[in-house]
Amino acid sequence: MRAMWSGAVSFGLVSVPVKMYAATTDHDIRFHQVHGADGGRIRYKRTCTVCGEEVEYADIVKGYETEDGDLIMLTEQDLESLPTATGHEIDVIEFVPADQIDPILFDKTYYLEPENKAAKPYALLRESLTETDRVAVVKVSLRQRETLALLRVRGKTILLQTMLWPDEVREPEFDILDADVELRPQERQMAASLVESLGADFDPTEFSDDYREAVLALIESKRTSGEVQPTPVPAAADDEGDSMTDLLTALQRSVEAARSSSGGTRRRAAAARGDGSRSASEDEQATGSRARSADEAETHKPAARKRTRKPA
Repeated sequence: MRAMWSGAVSFGLVSVPVKMYAATTDHDIRFHQVHGADGGRIRYKRTCTVCGEEVEYADIVKGYETEDGDLIMLTEQDLESLPTATGHEIDVIEFVPADQIDPILFDKTYYLEPENKAAKPYALLRESLTETDRVAVVKVSLRQRETLALLRVRGKTILLQTMLWPDEVREPEFDILDADVELRPQERQMAASLVESLGADFDPTEFSDDYREAVLALIESKRTSGEVQPTPVPAAADDEGDSMTDLLTALQRSVEAARSSSGGTRRRAAAARGDGSRSASEDEQATGSRARSADEAETHKPAARKRTRKPA
């Protein structure tokens, strides 16, 4: 695993240098959208709903629509003026009983690995949490945003569990739950008996993703039966095409244009040394070729992308 963050857990006068790793991974099978006729990848263009024109990344800003229907646009300069969190400390705010935390607040989970010289304070914090059956409520800066999180123990490892802010949890509005429902004693007893009959100790290894395994089996079946085809090479786009749809294509065109331009420079140097002679018409053709190469380089050069930050 590769560490995605490094800093220190700070509680009281104790500081525990740690590295943070993602504790979970997504095993969903991801598909590309392709053209059924030839297998070509489907691309999407950024078009304006008002003028219908295609819009470059450099011309896109963030817009917030109010409840009254007004649009407020935020520029890069506006976003840069917002406060951002860049610290590398996990500050413990308080230690609370583990059963007081509603699991609905849980978001993402990370492993905390102690630095070489921090094994003892790391173990001290881990054992303290275990013996008191408490978790540490902390604040941590991730991706320039301050996040509420918990420190809890799993085996010998301290986990950092990021949490949703309280206003991000929606309250259910089901009127039917307010209706009076009469449950007879026999119904309660029968339901309790059913629960007891299906009672067990939870073991997550006993469960598997049947759908994912079926998809993998289907893919393997098609592969072994020869129902495969090579990934098609995208056709070269016209000069008026979407040069920014595929960043790799745009960069490749820029390199080719730069090579054409450098080739013209070498030919001029060779002519200056007298390495060859050309007629006036040949010189005009070479000059025209260099001009076209320069125009192509300017046309296909990717627009500088502005860095944007999400508003807090």
